Amino acid sequence: MSTTRDRLVDVGLERMRKCGYGATGVQEILDGAGIPKGSFYHHFGSKEEFTAAVLERYVTLEAERCRKFLENARQAPLRRLRRYFEDLIRTAGQSAPIQGCLIGSLSLEISGTSPLLQRCLSSDFTRWQAAIAAVLQEAVEKGDLPNSFRPEKLAGFVLNSWEGALLRSQADKSDTPLKDFVHYTFEQILVHRLDS
Repeated sequence: MSTTRDRLVDVGLERMRKCGYGATGVQEILDGAGIPKGSFYHHFGSKEEFTAAVLERYVTLEAERCRKFLENARQAPLRRLRRYFEDLIRTAGQSAPIQGCLIGSLSLEISGTSPLLQRCLSSDFTRWQAAIAAVLQEAVEKGDLPNSFRPEKLAGFVLNSWEGALLRSQADKSDTPLKDFVHYTFEQILVHRLDS
C-alpha cells in the first residue's frame, strides 16, 4: 500500500528526472501527488531532504535493474556487463521516455551547493562502481581479463566514461556516444589479450 510519503517521492522522482532539481518546486510536487502542503513538511524537513529520499528511491530501482543483469551467473561476466550497458542505452538514451541519469544530472546541478546531496551522490556512485567492480573481479578470476587489471579502478573508469557519454548523448540528442562507449569499452578495452 502506497503511503503519502511514497506518493510524494514517486511524483518527485518523475518530475526531477524530467525537469531537474531547480525546476521542480514543492507546490508542483504537491499538486502532482494531490496532497496538501502540510503533508510535505510532515515527512521532509526541506527540499534537500526530500531530494535525498528521491535519490534513494531512484538508486534502489536502478540497483534492481543492475542486479538482474550483473548477477546472472549463467552468462560470462563481461557479457553480463555489456548487456547491462546495452540495456541502459534503452532506458536512459534518446529513445527512453526520460533520458539521462538522475545521479549524473543532480551531480551537475547541485552537488556543489548542497553538502547533504553531494554526500548522497558520492555514495551512490561508489556503490554503483562497486557493483561493476565485482563483475570485473570475476572476469579477472576466470581469466577473461588480465591479472594486471585492477577491477575497482577500472570500474571507476568505465562508470565515469558511461556518465560522460550520457552527457554528450543529451547534448547531441543522439545515442551515438553511448554506442561508441559500448563498442570501445567491450571491443577495445575489456577484451582478453593472450599476451598480457
